[in-house]
Amino acid sequence: MAHQYRPPPWLRSGHLQSVWPSLFRKVRIEDPQPEALPTADNDELHLDWYRQGSNRLAIVSHGLEGHSRRPYVLGLTRALLAEGWDVLAWNFRSCGGVMNHQPRFYHSGATEDLRQVVDHGLAQDYQTVFLSGFSMGGNLTLLYLGEQGERVDSRICGAVAYSVPCDLAGSADMLALPSRRIYMQRFLKDLRVKMDEKARRFPDLIDVSGFDAIQTFHEFDDRYTAPLHGFKDAADYWAQCSALGRLKDIRVPALMVNAADDPFLSAKCFPESPSLLGAHVRLDAPKWGGHVGFVEHGRDGYYWSERRALAFLQGVV
Repeated sequence: MAHQYRPPPWLRSGHLQSVWPSLFRKVRIEDPQPEALPTADNDELHLDWYRQGSNRLAIVSHGLEGHSRRPYVLGLTRALLAEGWDVLAWNFRSCGGVMNHQPRFYHSGATEDLRQVVDHGLAQDYQTVFLSGFSMGGNLTLLYLGEQGERVDSRICGAVAYSVPCDLAGSADMLALPSRRIYMQRFLKDLRVKMDEKARRFPDLIDVSGFDAIQTFHEFDDRYTAPLHGFKDAADYWAQCSALGRLKDIRVPALMVNAADDPFLSAKCFPESPSLLGAHVRLDAPKWGGHVGFVEHGRDGYYWSERRALAFLQGVV
């Protein structure tokens, strides 16, 4: 069955699953057609289009400090193209190798940016639109659909989200654990480069002195994410932008796939109650998979996450 993930015994580790694809997976795919999409606040979003004349479009959102050409994005894109879909993979502000223009960058609840990307895709006269997101992009996708609620465009057929930190506060607590320090250091190293550039551009707004003392998202989000994006503090940001409380408002078929051994996710990221999931959201919680892992070694190069997305699509399109 498509929903049963059974990795090789040597990959039955959440940590190994989380790092293996980024180190060893290579996905060969045609070059996309890039587009810079202007925003209302004089910024821009950088998009990758994969067009093949389809009347169906899949929109894919990457994860924290990722970009539109990460292996997990390209793997899903390749699988969707093979099934006849056009694909639009987009970059959050400051991601994809191009720094955005405004002091703000991206965050887990920036649904106004995803909404603009979706509206832009719908304006191309597609008859069917499917949404997918990984990690932060999964939270963003589900939060967007929850906010849309009954107003969701009838052309949006459904969504699949993987490794979703839908409880942002709990996930921040998980990543603050000593056993997760290697992940936290990697995130902060990448974010430091961006904040240094932001500080050079906006020295009156952004100060990076003492940045090296930051060790957790509690500290980073309190100092940077919350004030730059209009939140009182990290706790207020996490409370407003966690998708968990909006799942019940989603009105299209949506699948959330969170591996039980994901080192980034808290217990609240595995909601089972219908009062939380609502009538349209299903949770798959395979025993293995790590964070955006779900590694397979099939001849076609697909990972289980891609097979699961295609199987889900067959049921909703």
